[in-house]
Amino acid sequence: MAIIDSQVHCYEANTPKRPWHSVPNWPDHATGDEMVAAMDRVGVDGAIFISAFSMYRYDASYAVEVQRAHPGRLALVKPVDPDDPAVADVIADWKKTPGTVGIRIMMTKEAGHDPNDPGLDRILRAAVRYDFPVNVLCWGNVDAGAAVIDRHPDT
Repeated sequence: MAIIDSQVHCYEANTPKRPWHSVPNWPDHATGDEMVAAMDRVGVDGAIFISAFSMYRYDASYAVEVQRAHPGRLALVKPVDPDDPAVADVIADWKKTPGTVGIRIMMTKEAGHDPNDPGLDRILRAAVRYDFPVNVLCWGNVDAGAAVIDRHPDT
C-alpha cells in the first residue's frame, strides 16, 4: 500500500532570489530535495505539497520547480487570491500545470475575507469548472469557512 503524506510545505532559505513575504517560526529552509530525502528515510511514497503561503503568498513557482525535479513524488496545491479579478484564469492555468491536484483558499481572520466576498465565489465556480478540490484554511474563522462551503455544495 502506498503511503501518502497529506500535507507538506517546502521552501528555500529567505534570499533576494526568492524572498519571503513573512518570516514564520519555521526552520531556515525545508527544500524539496530535503523533503524527498526525509520521505525516503521513513518510507513515504508521495505527498501533497501545498505551496507555503507564509513565504510565497500566491506564487507557487518554487512548488512547480520542486515537482519537476521529483515527478511522481509530489502533487501540488496552490493558494489562490480572491482579490485577483482574473483568479479564474489563474486556476485554468494551474490546471494545465503538471502535477497539480487542487487549490487553497486562505480564510483565517487575518486574511480578512468576508464569506460573501465575490472573489471567493469566482474561485469556487472555477474550481468546479476545472475539477479541482478546494482546501479551505479557516482556523479561527470556521463559521466563515462553513458559510462559503455551504454556498458552494458542488466543490
